[in-house]
Amino acid sequence: MPQPRAIHQQDRSSVPFELGFSSRNPPSQSKFEKMIKRSSLKGSNNIASSGFGSPPNTLTEPVWDTVKRDLSRIVSNLKLVVFPNPFREDPGKALRDWDLWGPFFFIVFLGLTLSWSASVKKSEVFAVAFALLAAGAVILTLNVLLLGGHIIFFQSLSLLGYCLFPLDVGALICLMKDNVILKIVVVCITLAWSSWAAYPFMSMAVNPRRKALALYPVFLMYVSVGFLIIAID
Repeated sequence: MPQPRAIHQQDRSSVPFELGFSSRNPPSQSKFEKMIKRSSLKGSNNIASSGFGSPPNTLTEPVWDTVKRDLSRIVSNLKLVVFPNPFREDPGKALRDWDLWGPFFFIVFLGLTLSWSASVKKSEVFAVAFALLAAGAVILTLNVLLLGGHIIFFQSLSLLGYCLFPLDVGALICLMKDNVILKIVVVCITLAWSSWAAYPFMSMAVNPRRKALALYPVFLMYVSVGFLIIAID
């Protein structure tokens, strides 16, 4: 009887499992769990920093945070379109994060400025200006798409709306100073500014042979807006 018991003990001592772990010293799981948590946190940070994964939930954020994010986007897009920057010659990089809040604000502001400048029928002036700008942007975008332009519909609307910013500034100056000569000078400067802002984006979106067909209607709409700014008294 003692001999089988010794053999049994010898067999148990030869098992590899008994070499590393014993009933008195069980493996510590707290360190293992900490390592898993650290790796998962690092993975989530890498996903968030690379831009992949689920977007942040904006439905539960405060209203002020949403307003600040939209305002920062409008200012960023305005700098990309209207002011000189290295991305103007590459429309694929500019206005990648397009929006419609900025164009809507500039269209409404221009309509309000023209209505304030009018001495009579202010509501009709606002309606005509708003319809001209909104319908003109849609028609110009369809014109570019029919010419085979490689641009997103709403991205083109956003671009044309941001290009109205110089004319908004010109209309505001003409509202404060009622002088015909000053109006003509200001409108000419702001008209050239708006055309310069829209030129690289609209010209790069279409075939070089059809560039004039895409740019002429844009210039014609801006000339019509400039004529309204001068004519309304």
